[in-house]
Amino acid sequence: MTADRLTLTGLRGTGHHGVFEHERRDGQEFVVDLDIETDFAAAARTDDLEHTLHYGILAERVVAAIERDPVDLIETLAERIADVALEFPAAASVTVTVHKPHAPITVPFDDVAVTITRSRP
Repeated sequence: MTADRLTLTGLRGTGHHGVFEHERRDGQEFVVDLDIETDFAAAARTDDLEHTLHYGILAERVVAAIERDPVDLIETLAERIADVALEFPAAASVTVTVHKPHAPITVPFDDVAVTITRSRP
């Protein structure tokens, strides 16, 4: 495996995910961080976008994944986003963190997040 990494931090989208009716109805912001293991050697050698992972397109697809059909759990949303990242041939593995900063918690808190790591089979 390579030690090369692409990191996207703080991607934001509004989703209607959650187990409570008001979460589904009103929606809320979700924040996503990605850490993708890849190999930049060919891209660095050729200076060609075709040999790397286009992070602009990836970011758009991640936000679209946040904003599409609702799920109950942020664990399920994280899995969906990992699948999106692994659609890119240059992605060997991905670590996805989904933050739910406005989760329905009755005590003061800064953030709730889940992190998963998935690899290409």
